Amino acid sequence: MANHLHHLLDKWVSQKDELQWVLATITGTEGSSYRKPGAMMLINSLGRYHGLLSGGCLESDIMQQSRRCWDSGKNRLIQYDMREEEDLAWQLGIGCGGLVKILLQPVNAENEYLYLDKLLVAFERNQCCFYQQKIDEDKPHNEIIDDQDFAVSYPKTVLIDETFHLIHKLTTPFHLAIFGAGVDAKPMVEIASSLGWQTTLVDSRTGYARASEFPHAVRIVTEPLSECEDNNWLNSIDAAVLMNHNVKMDAVALRLCESSAARIVGMLGPLHRTERVFEHAGLQRAEYGKPFSNPMGLRLGGELPESIALSAISEIHGFLESADARSISGIIKQ
Repeated sequence: MANHLHHLLDKWVSQKDELQWVLATITGTEGSSYRKPGAMMLINSLGRYHGLLSGGCLESDIMQQSRRCWDSGKNRLIQYDMREEEDLAWQLGIGCGGLVKILLQPVNAENEYLYLDKLLVAFERNQCCFYQQKIDEDKPHNEIIDDQDFAVSYPKTVLIDETFHLIHKLTTPFHLAIFGAGVDAKPMVEIASSLGWQTTLVDSRTGYARASEFPHAVRIVTEPLSECEDNNWLNSIDAAVLMNHNVKMDAVALRLCESSAARIVGMLGPLHRTERVFEHAGLQRAEYGKPFSNPMGLRLGGELPESIALSAISEIHGFLESADARSISGIIKQ
């Protein structure tokens, strides 16, 4: 189950008036913790929750604590300290060794649903926005900040300011375009989908890109690539993988991606083949207008389509998150 806020709100919106709801948000941590400040979870009166704030060990107690919000209509502040032997978290045997602070907020028509419905609209329009929560035990006071100056002042996902507000920079899930719908595209789509990413699959060949074969693809484009230049989805993609296994088709896709919104473009296959693709496209690799990866992927080992897909998506993930993709423990030598 995807845990991006967009997906949580998708599950919430159809039942927002049928059930009682609480929004749980991590507002601070000290030491080790499963999730970081800004992580959110939605809880309903049927005893179900969407999203995770821990590895699954705190959620049942958070749910119990949430019921008090429905009675009072006010926020509630709770914390779990895995460092203290007398704390509930220690008794549960969690053992993460850190402290987690959580804000619980009732979600209902009286408090404008905490503007979560408007956040969902922003996500559906592929808009970045800033969401602010006041950290106290009064009635909820959340708002969406429509101020582009925040992009400069608050470039990170979440910050706490001096007046005890939690400020989130919220963006839509990553959008990956996959050019080529061969058998090896299936795990690419499935892994991306499991991460909560949007996927657009592009292949005009007869017998390829069948919806029944790619149930997790958000969009399937079967028209010729030469007719794709005016499609709006090209203006929303974050990354593209070229895997048509056809030099001419990859060449057309290569040109198409250069003028798209993609922040990184990658291609499967060896270097000598890539040279042919650039030649057919009438482009120079050194002058290509996007960060270009080929052969695409991290050195994870493995030859199966699933391993290749994992390798490619891992590189894309690291690039889009501005991470170095190195071993956290250092056990794998770079």
